[in-house]
Amino acid sequence: MNVQSNFNKVILLSFHGQIDKAIEQTNYQWLMFYPCLYMFSAWDAYKDAGGGKKPFSFLPFVISAYFVTVGLIYSPDLRVMGVLLGPIWLPILCVAPGIGIGLLFKKLINQTH
Repeated sequence: MNVQSNFNKVILLSFHGQIDKAIEQTNYQWLMFYPCLYMFSAWDAYKDAGGGKKPFSFLPFVISAYFVTVGLIYSPDLRVMGVLLGPIWLPILCVAPGIGIGLLFKKLINQTH
């Protein structure tokens, strides 16, 4: 995925502020796999470390993967306060709301059970 999506090059360009070049270099068809794989790996590590024992503990990871994927989809066009963030920074900004909403959903669902 890293090679096929040009992910490492896109990261480098993004860190240098060359967002337009990063967008041009991104193979979105390949990079779209990354958020789900990454968040599944984070969930698996969390579970192996002893977490995830409560019902619906996976929700923050799943919803965060969804938000990051949507952020990636809109990253070539969406501007935040007039700034084009591109395929690295916009998805990163989507992690926190995804985790927050996932934690909220988990809490709400667990309260009803």
